[in-house]
Amino acid sequence: MSNVAVDVLLALAVVAALVCFAGVVVMRTSLDRLHYAAAATTLPAFFVLAAVLIREHVSSGGIEAISAVALLFLLNPLLVVATARAIRRVEGHE
Repeated sequence: MSNVAVDVLLALAVVAALVCFAGVVVMRTSLDRLHYAAAATTLPAFFVLAAVLIREHVSSGGIEAISAVALLFLLNPLLVVATARAIRRVEGHE
């Protein structure tokens, strides 16, 4: 049963990442693309984390996955804001 849950969660992560990739490809402006790029680091990462926790539980592998996703969640907004500011500066929207 747990193998099925892990497979479903990983499939959801792949689908979410593909949707975000399609958004990056389809969007016209850099800021719209940035929105989808930022989303690609949240929902798919959560699905992968859930799959790892189902498979590994809270062992060393599970704790490493939790810390990696936590760092991703904490640092991603900083990177997105810095990138958005750089885009606005380059495109002349100051």
